Amino acid sequence: MLSYFRPLALIAAAVAVFAGNSQAQTQFDSKLLKNGKYTLACYMVDGSNESPIGTFTIGINTTNDKLALTTVMALAGLEEWKDTAVSNLSNFKPVYRASHSTLKDMVLHFDNGVTGYYVDKKTKQKTQVKEAGNQYFIDSYTYPFLLSLLPLTSGYSTDLPVYEYKPENKENVKKAIVEEVTNSTWVSKYTGKHDVWAVTVVEPSTGEKSISYIDKKTRRLWQIDSWANGTQIRMVDAETDFNSIKAPFDKDLTMKMVKGGNSIIYGQVFARDFNDNGTVFAKMQVMNIQAKQVAPKGTQVILIPYNDYFKEWVKVNDAQRKKGREGIALLDDAAACIKSTQVYDDEGHYEFVNLMPGEYLLYTEFGYSHSYSQTEVTGYTDHYINGMFQGTTANTVNRNYSTGNSAVVKKVVTISKPGEKVEAKLKKTRA
Repeated sequence: MLSYFRPLALIAAAVAVFAGNSQAQTQFDSKLLKNGKYTLACYMVDGSNESPIGTFTIGINTTNDKLALTTVMALAGLEEWKDTAVSNLSNFKPVYRASHSTLKDMVLHFDNGVTGYYVDKKTKQKTQVKEAGNQYFIDSYTYPFLLSLLPLTSGYSTDLPVYEYKPENKENVKKAIVEEVTNSTWVSKYTGKHDVWAVTVVEPSTGEKSISYIDKKTRRLWQIDSWANGTQIRMVDAETDFNSIKAPFDKDLTMKMVKGGNSIIYGQVFARDFNDNGTVFAKMQVMNIQAKQVAPKGTQVILIPYNDYFKEWVKVNDAQRKKGREGIALLDDAAACIKSTQVYDDEGHYEFVNLMPGEYLLYTEFGYSHSYSQTEVTGYTDHYINGMFQGTTANTVNRNYSTGNSAVVKKVVTISKPGEKVEAKLKKTRA
């Protein structure tokens, strides 16, 4: 697990850039900073495969002429890692830094020098920090939010001094270089395509590299890719602020709906074919061979306790799909309250038990064969008696056809009282 932390440190230490001289400090536009909380999803990248390893949640607050960043890293199998970084809003010089994790405790104060302490929790060794001087630098955890404040444009480049304390370091100030800035695009699953700056930062002393994708209009940091010691880490904005479901969710009450009652919803899943089959034969003489097509045994049926939270979630996701965008994920607690069952026989029957009174949304989908026969005219026969024409009859033949089809069924069902058994036929009525 320790191998995770060096790339994550790179993310904080090399994803943005600040000019390394006092003249360049005027390049930053602090008005572009926006207070709020943002979550980045973290992945280990191996070729085209992404393996989730946790989240990185950052709070931004600009008050009393200070920029305060609070960071919580939640990595699989480890306790939360909490960091705080405070800088002067006028020049972004660090004022205070603290970091607390299962690996270390660190507190640093910045004035004319650097003072504080560092505790290695594995060895129990405590190191007092006291560094003289007033050299200008930027704290490593302030980087991602300073990069977006630069006058980014194609071909822009600069370098800067970065401060990152480690007991083993001979020098805690290192150089980071904005190697290049190029035009690019980034596609959000919620808001579509965004024009972005792709900002490449390298650290000569370590050989580490990162590319940050920053929105040209809003200066939002959408994604960071970083490489260190042969390992690639990707951090992607989880967009938790976009179309979040406003309705509250109570897991205990919702779980009670699907487990704490004695009511039953049961029924049959099937598709009902129509002569109007959408083909060129729709207006010809067509007869269904098997009008009722039951869902096969094992077909999954989903039951959602249809409270205010789920109603809003369905509404928002329907709107997303109409725009050709991906849906919004459920809360983990909400997903845990969804029930599923399977069609248990060859007649398409299903059943849900232990339900309380309330509304429920049932959902299923399955494939079936759309079968029909068509009467086709193959020719005509003229009839004569004593050489006199008497009429014409059509020569016909019946041909059978079968095509693959699918059914998607949604239905809202209400249980009105305890102990009630409600029959709900889940039928697709158009092929």
